[in-house]
Amino acid sequence: MNLTSFYPVICTAEVRRSADFYRRWFGFETTFEADWYVSLRRTESPHQELAVLDPRHPTVPDGYRNVVGGLLLNFEVTDVDAEYERLVTVGGLEPALPLRSEDFGQRHFIIADPDGVLIDVITPIPPSEAFAAAYELTEH
Repeated sequence: MNLTSFYPVICTAEVRRSADFYRRWFGFETTFEADWYVSLRRTESPHQELAVLDPRHPTVPDGYRNVVGGLLLNFEVTDVDAEYERLVTVGGLEPALPLRSEDFGQRHFIIADPDGVLIDVITPIPPSEAFAAAYELTEH
């Protein structure tokens, strides 16, 4: 397979509200907008994409026209402490999980978007010895 792009599409009954959240807090820009679908992109390299879709749109097959549930998006950043300050301390977003360091190699916190999609904001840190062996070294 020659994959040219990959991005999540969040099904929501509130397309504009959801898109506005990702534009405001995470710097996404609109590449396409209709009342039933908004395509978003961050343009730095590598670029990141995300879209929101009204699940009642006819492109969604019958039997699958539901709003999102059980989704967690990982946003890996260079400075999770600065993002916590920006989003939670200054921005007033409520953390679902407060900022903390994990033995498995992450410093992170979790917030939720307006539809209940969890956003895990992460900076990798060295894992404890107990978890270090679980990581495979790969060369790119």
